[in-house]
Amino acid sequence: MLRAGSGDPSDPVEVLLDDLMDTPVEERVSIRPDLAAIAVLTARSIEAEPGLTRILRRGAPVVSIATHTADRVAYVGKVVAKCALPSEQSVVQDRKFRPVQDQALIMARDGTAKGDKPDSGNDVVADALHARSTIIGIAPDPRRQLPRDLMRSAEFHLTLPEMDQSALTLVIEAVTGKRAARSLDEAAIRLLDIADLVLALRPDRSPEECLCRLEELIERKSEFHSDGPALEELDGYGEAKDWGLELAADFADYKAGRISWDEVDNRGLLLSGPPGVGKTSYARALAKSARVPLVATSVADWNSASHLGGTLQAIKEAFARARRLSPSILFIDELDGISDRARLSGDYVEYWSQIVNLFLELLQGIDDRPGVVVIGATNHPDAIDPAVKRAGRLDREIAIEKPDAKTLAKIFRHHLGLQLPDADLMPAALAARGATGADVEAYVRRARGAARRCRRPLRLDDILAEVRSKREPPSREVRRLLAVHEAGHAVVATVLGCMEVVGVSIGDRSGLTEIAQVSGNTSLQHCHNILIMLLAGRAAEELVFGSPSAGAGGMPGSDLERATELAKNIELRFGLGELGPVFLPDGLHDPLTVVPGLLASVRKRLDGALSDARGLLEENRTALDAVAEALERSGYLSAAEISELVSAANHPSNGDDLAREPKDALGASLRIVRERMEASLDGHENEGGDGENGEDETRSGNAGQAAGDRSG
Repeated sequence: MLRAGSGDPSDPVEVLLDDLMDTPVEERVSIRPDLAAIAVLTARSIEAEPGLTRILRRGAPVVSIATHTADRVAYVGKVVAKCALPSEQSVVQDRKFRPVQDQALIMARDGTAKGDKPDSGNDVVADALHARSTIIGIAPDPRRQLPRDLMRSAEFHLTLPEMDQSALTLVIEAVTGKRAARSLDEAAIRLLDIADLVLALRPDRSPEECLCRLEELIERKSEFHSDGPALEELDGYGEAKDWGLELAADFADYKAGRISWDEVDNRGLLLSGPPGVGKTSYARALAKSARVPLVATSVADWNSASHLGGTLQAIKEAFARARRLSPSILFIDELDGISDRARLSGDYVEYWSQIVNLFLELLQGIDDRPGVVVIGATNHPDAIDPAVKRAGRLDREIAIEKPDAKTLAKIFRHHLGLQLPDADLMPAALAARGATGADVEAYVRRARGAARRCRRPLRLDDILAEVRSKREPPSREVRRLLAVHEAGHAVVATVLGCMEVVGVSIGDRSGLTEIAQVSGNTSLQHCHNILIMLLAGRAAEELVFGSPSAGAGGMPGSDLERATELAKNIELRFGLGELGPVFLPDGLHDPLTVVPGLLASVRKRLDGALSDARGLLEENRTALDAVAEALERSGYLSAAEISELVSAANHPSNGDDLAREPKDALGASLRIVRERMEASLDGHENEGGDGENGEDETRSGNAGQAAGDRSG
């Protein structure tokens, strides 16, 4: 590592900086900060190769230089031409090269031109090699953008290093003529871009003023990429957030030269989800977190052209702009507007085929756009051409779901900012369940408007009024019914122990029990446990109120519908029922009406599960009442709160987890369930006849994961 201001006239850094000045060292003038930084980094890369400084001035080497970003290519070319090569040697670009003596060839390619590819320019390289000329190739990713023959014949492969404290000290001294007395924080330097130096470093400022200005710029730097929040500040994106934060970390390493583009895993993403979940906001937040430009476009923008040529040009320009700004993110909205070729017909087949083919060609050319990540967004992922999702294109698909109650509360807090700092926002989140982040933003905006027009501060009641759209909150009787129903699901799932309860909540019109995981194989006992849990809400209503409501059924996706579907699958797909090892494919009319004996078998299985659910709740009535009362009071219970309530109800003397250490009465009730199951098997294996395969396990697992019901 070079020492700042070594004073050694043969020091490559000093040589380059002095050569960039038009006056002697004694009459030092200022150098533009970005040019000085490039000179320092270029000198560092040359110095890393022993003897290369002398060879560049006296020999005819072939050298490649990787800059990682396109904006540095031209500057590196200028520095090399002016400072690294002999002053008497003429320097020409590749298109002007003629095979004569004392000419050096510099091939500077930023990756944005159509000809910036390995198969372009090899004839020029051959002429330069024959003429024994110095050849310098400069590109963000030389292997992908420089001529293949240049890379094969190169004797030195240089990489521009990242900025560090000693390099920054040299740049400040070159601009101000004075040495900085203190250092910048190492973490801040990692976030520094060369373009920031132009904004902070000026000849009329002292080194201390330059450093203070740099620190201010770095602290507020992400504000220039987006007016909104960074991805770290947002909730409700789940797997997409994890993907984005991984990409942001890789972008930081890629820009610093610590990894190559090949090592970046997350380079293409297809985001799907219903309108309003924040797909566009996600792209903005990701660009801000990654500190890279965002190029936002949409298929509607492309199709606004009046003719096919204009549409094709708009697509090319979007990708070209992203390449020019590399590293960058290209966000394409409404991607389902590009038709699936398998569904094309009629007069527009040729028109749309050209658009789809061009888009696929640009997506596939990932090697031609290093540093560019493409994110597509759609409300209809099933309408996307399958070729778009193939490896090397948008090969990762993540669906953004509507936020749950806990996430909605966080989104309310984000949009409220400093208002209502001590308010419990869970009531508003529960009332808004099923809403999107865009809906929450609208609720808060309208509530603020209502409070403003009344000339008073914002209150939580204003938000609840907007969420409920002036409808009345549920009556005490309805709220009690919802709480008992959901408590039945939660208690039985906890007692059985094979299902992981995430949380349980009740809103204005419905309740929801969230099951994150259903462990175990797809055995008959496992499926029966899921049936018990699905029907436990109905059983709880019978136990507490004497009769059930219609809340467990009445609509697709209800508890009763899911339980019936699972019971049918046991008979018709899993081969675990009374009909024996059979599998009936899709396409039949309703099997309950056409398969002899199926309705009776399904009814028998559901009656048994409902009876077992009732028996478990009778044994755990204290826990059921405790959970229902707490849920009615707060509207939401977490998994930990449910486990604590169940354990406290069944173990008054200690806090052991009931799901792990059931008491004797609970153990007896579980044994009764198993005995009933064994009596109903009629010769089928209880645990071993799994018919285990991925589809079966997914189906039974989905039945368990879909435990949330819409009661009331």
